[in-house]
Amino acid sequence: MDQQILTNIIYVTIFLIGALLFGFGPIIIVKLLSPSSHTRNIADKSGQFIECGMEPIGSAWIRFGIVYYLYALIFLAFDVDILFLFPVAVAYNSPEFVARDFVEILIFVGILSLAIVYAWVKGVFKWEQKTYQHQ
Repeated sequence: MDQQILTNIIYVTIFLIGALLFGFGPIIIVKLLSPSSHTRNIADKSGQFIECGMEPIGSAWIRFGIVYYLYALIFLAFDVDILFLFPVAVAYNSPEFVARDFVEILIFVGILSLAIVYAWVKGVFKWEQKTYQHQ
């Protein structure tokens, strides 16, 4: 085999082992370091779905307000749009077009800002505190 092909195989193998360790490592560490896999039975909470240290309030099947979903969609839109700024910054690095490139990026960010203004006007960022009755 050629030396370059062997080196590439070794690199791929190292990355594969690293990926497997990255994925299964935390699971193995938790199994090795956790005090017991039966901690729910100690506190007599074996009927609970989750053990977080707090008593659950009400049912898990409550209706959430649409505000949460709108907030998540706005975050997702801005997260993806900000990712587009990285290739733009790399592509627009010629010194003769600095002003034009800067104006284009400002227009892009300005259009994104209009979405925030629209959401603000619609009241997406105003959350009322809800109270839940204990069941």
